[in-house]
Amino acid sequence: MLKTGSVLDRYFDITQRGSTFSREIRGGLATFFAMSYIVVLNPLILAGADSAGTELGFERVAAVTALVAGILTIAMGAWAKYPFALATGLGVNAFVAITVATNPGLTWPDIMGLVMLAGLTMLVLVLTGFRTAVFNAVPESLKTAIVVGIGLFIALIGLVNAGFVRRVPDVAGTTVPVGLGFGGVLIGWPTLVFVFGLILTIALVVRRVRGAILIGVLAATVLAVLLEAVFDVGPSFIPGQDANPAGWSLVVPELPAGSWVGLPDLGLIGNVSLFGAFGHLGGTAALLLTFTILLSIFFDAMGTMVGLANEAKLVDSKGNIPGVNRVLVVDALGAVAGGAGSVSSNQIYVESGAGIGEGARTGLANVVTGLLFLLAMFFTPLISLVPFEAVAPALVVVGFMMVAQVGRIDFDDWGIAIPAFLTFILMPFTYSIANGLGAGFIAFVLIRAIQGRGREVHPLMWAVAAAFVVFFGIGPIEEILGI
Repeated sequence: MLKTGSVLDRYFDITQRGSTFSREIRGGLATFFAMSYIVVLNPLILAGADSAGTELGFERVAAVTALVAGILTIAMGAWAKYPFALATGLGVNAFVAITVATNPGLTWPDIMGLVMLAGLTMLVLVLTGFRTAVFNAVPESLKTAIVVGIGLFIALIGLVNAGFVRRVPDVAGTTVPVGLGFGGVLIGWPTLVFVFGLILTIALVVRRVRGAILIGVLAATVLAVLLEAVFDVGPSFIPGQDANPAGWSLVVPELPAGSWVGLPDLGLIGNVSLFGAFGHLGGTAALLLTFTILLSIFFDAMGTMVGLANEAKLVDSKGNIPGVNRVLVVDALGAVAGGAGSVSSNQIYVESGAGIGEGARTGLANVVTGLLFLLAMFFTPLISLVPFEAVAPALVVVGFMMVAQVGRIDFDDWGIAIPAFLTFILMPFTYSIANGLGAGFIAFVLIRAIQGRGREVHPLMWAVAAAFVVFFGIGPIEEILGI
């Protein structure tokens, strides 16, 4: 047992932040289980061919995804000393994958060069103090709205990943975009695993049982493995075959048939062309793509960081995060390292909230999570033991904890209430933290100007709002420029 005043305790400020060694370990484990799906999902998104016909390969993408996530997560924990784990960002990797597919002649190294350039630019913005200044310029109520929005967002992620909420097919006569289960009915053993995990986790949290979230994830995983062994449920989707709505959403919880251990193939590292896209697309188009990537990773990370820090009560009396510059430096390096590793930009994950909900308050939890990611390079088959449906209950419960802060928003002041509302509804409704932030920031400066209170708005908020206008208008801009 870690003693108060020990070297480890003093280095990570464990006692000072109101935590314990056991809470940090549990928190690190919970965060890893909540995030481990990315080692499987990222290869599914990126492992296809680029426009030049080059195959990245599932195993290579999985190995480097785990490696980069592990190194950055440990860096965030050991240097920045916060429980904010990092991995490949789903918004950016989907964007760049689509970009590769729709730009003839543009190779994967070219796109990773754009990601690296965005990361290097963001690093400069951090080192010059600009990014920290933007963070400090955001009004307190908007920061609270970010917390609430991320809570709603991760709760929706949990519900969708579990198949409890699903998109309604786009057919004639459809009146709603999403609905309960499949055709309005809950079906399949995976849904049962989610419901079981949710009820168990809620019961444990209400009873204030230590390790409630981690116990819920592990218990639901055991049930999932047993159900798969007995009923052979299978995945919900297999390329070339009809969909199985009663199947597991992505990860099938079954023991590996072959070897559980293998040496990772890290051949993708360094496969990047920093300025290759400029030769294929031209300077204007390449710069617009870089700008889009930059804004996404800039504000996704800021929003996530604000939400997690508030949930962990790691902010000062002014709502600022002590030592935030180190957090931002590691986050900027995430884009650089992700591009250099050919696995797309890495950023702070909202799923870190699972560890925070378990009690994590320091970087020690991150070290645990990072070490598990490094081990995952050698045990990739075992990652498939934990299905989305077993992790989803943790995300829903943590989402509730974050949404509970909504009472801190001043709803009597419509100049802040309306922007806050747009911030926290558009994060889940558009499946993007950056979109919610952008709408909230634009609305804030616009309404304050209409109220005749424009001078109260920090100049950086005006600049950020203008940048988001460009961000939202990138489609028409590209059309006008003929890109």
